[in-house]
Amino acid sequence: MAVRAMTYNIRTGGSDGADRSRLAGVAAVVDRVRPDLLALQELRGFDRRRLAGLAESWGMTGHLARSVSGQPVGVLVRPPARIGSAGSVHRPFHHAAARVTVATDRGPLTVIGTHLQPYSGGWRLREAGWLAAPARPRRGIGIPMVLLMGDLNSLDPWTDHRERIDRLPPAYRSRHLTRGAVDTRAVAALDRAGFVDLFRRAGTGEVTHTAPTTRGGGAEFADMRLDYILGTPPVADLARDCRVVVGGDTEWASDHYPVIADLDLSLVG
Repeated sequence: MAVRAMTYNIRTGGSDGADRSRLAGVAAVVDRVRPDLLALQELRGFDRRRLAGLAESWGMTGHLARSVSGQPVGVLVRPPARIGSAGSVHRPFHHAAARVTVATDRGPLTVIGTHLQPYSGGWRLREAGWLAAPARPRRGIGIPMVLLMGDLNSLDPWTDHRERIDRLPPAYRSRHLTRGAVDTRAVAALDRAGFVDLFRRAGTGEVTHTAPTTRGGGAEFADMRLDYILGTPPVADLARDCRVVVGGDTEWASDHYPVIADLDLSLVG
């Protein structure tokens, strides 16, 4: 039985000031996709109690990682999975990184949901380095099963991005440049650490960019893939599909599209 993983930046908690109508669109997307493992970013206004209520409405349980300078992130799981342990990657992330473990028929799986620094490529690179530690081989275990999901705010190192950078308004180009070159260092660092881009491994569908959506805003984007699902090799070997979810409520509920991956494993309680 396949497990569906999903990452979704819901943009400022699905709210625009007092207007929370976009959160209903986010909920409709989650109900449509029915992920078993869900990483959410930009949970502005959420505390653990509010996330628990949202998770319960989807038949899930969740863990929130608070942010000091940015917005919280969360990881949610659907029964029969239970969160075995939960915490945060304790480093000075601009946003945050939540970490939970769940039991599977293939062994324990660590799920990390994160949101990297949007404005500084150097800071983004440091955050990527902090995320590399859970993927390192362990004595007596080897390479662990780790699933890393989130808005990495970084372009990938395998694609020519110059045309899309040139389409950005000048005020936003510096976010993706370093010394005049396209900044892909964060994703490249995670690749060197052993994480595999599941979209590159098993991607399908005609849409490859994750931001912006057609009606959700996002003037700072130019058809960019910024949202990723990565896995260590034991997880990547189980990837059967990875795609960007488009259409319906995804077009207005956020400025980012969600990304999903189907993994050939089962969650156990």
